[in-house]
Amino acid sequence: MFSFLHLAFLYFPEDKSEYIPVVIELVVLVALCVIVFRWLLKKSRKDAEKARVLEEKIMQAKKDELHK
Repeated sequence: MFSFLHLAFLYFPEDKSEYIPVVIELVVLVALCVIVFRWLLKKSRKDAEKARVLEEKIMQAKKDELHK
């Protein structure tokens, strides 16, 4: 039934030094992901603050328009 899950395609080398480049690549990619994620968080916070300020200006302009 689950013959497609047969694990014959996995390759576990006897020489474990073949894992070194893979581990280095994994560490670099994870670090890059963390950096990009933190950058996106900072950018979204700045954009949210800009949107809040713009919303306050619009609401103040509407209040001023109603009181005239």
